[in-house]
Amino acid sequence: MPKNSNQKLKLLYLYQLLLRKTDEDHRLGMEDILSALGRYGIEAERKSIYSDIAALQDFGLDVMLQRGPGGGYYVAARDFELPELKLLVDAIQCSRFITEKKSTELIRKLAALASEPQARALQRQVYVSDRVKTMNESIYYNIDTLHSAISAAVQITYQYFEWALDFSAQQRIQKRYRRDGALYRVSPWALTWDDENYYLVAYDGGAQQIRHYRVDKMEHISLTGQRREGRALFQDHFNIAAYSRKVFGMFSGEEQTVRLRCENRFIGVLRDRFGSDLMLQKADDAHFTVSVNVVVSPQFFSWVFGLGGAVQITAPDAVKAAFQKQLRDMLE
Repeated sequence: MPKNSNQKLKLLYLYQLLLRKTDEDHRLGMEDILSALGRYGIEAERKSIYSDIAALQDFGLDVMLQRGPGGGYYVAARDFELPELKLLVDAIQCSRFITEKKSTELIRKLAALASEPQARALQRQVYVSDRVKTMNESIYYNIDTLHSAISAAVQITYQYFEWALDFSAQQRIQKRYRRDGALYRVSPWALTWDDENYYLVAYDGGAQQIRHYRVDKMEHISLTGQRREGRALFQDHFNIAAYSRKVFGMFSGEEQTVRLRCENRFIGVLRDRFGSDLMLQKADDAHFTVSVNVVVSPQFFSWVFGLGGAVQITAPDAVKAAFQKQLRDMLE
């Protein structure tokens, strides 16, 4: 009797079957395996399945056998364990820069890396529709384009927009291009994720400054043939993690060294914000002082205010005065 053409695919179907249907809590007995292969038109004997499973184990698939009632074959370890996939799903759900549509697509692809029972557990924790998401679907491709520009070490051009309110228009929230739609030209050096948004950190040759831009507000990004600028700034001493710590909410401003007086119980808050290499000094039994480099902005003042007086700005006087002025302006 001639064999079905699917017989040649038996090992692949078995591989797929074990990955999709089994995990440590879900196993397939020999009869289950034979029956499942039969639905693909594949006739197999027990002896050949034993040999195929041994071949898959030699290939690197972690197939285990649990004997006894309820036992059977299962995949014990995968490239991504279920807790790792849950962590990635949570990150995607919380990422405002990924649209709802793209979030759903990515989570579905992640679920395919788990067994079907595990995938259902992943889907049960998905609440994408209630999250505040960006409206810019192109951000997914913007990031890829920017990575290409960084790898190629070339300048880019793009348009940059902001959202504006116009009650006289049918669509009250409208896109408005900065510089009247004129192209920006910068040298891209890094991408960073801060406050649930993606930012491009770049060198602006015209202003001769390091600046950052919201990736979801960039459009029509094009790579140029010109080599990027700012190499001395970025290669000699630039640290993207330190840059992100100094810039609160990625708001621009003047970088200054600020002296803070803090209650001892808030050391964890300071460490989370500025890192573990803080130079601390004891002020009294209940307080310590620390100097930090920050970009002074309304967001920085809001952070200090939000700590309810437990963190105080003690120097320099100009920053103290600016903070007091912002408080007075808010009271008015």
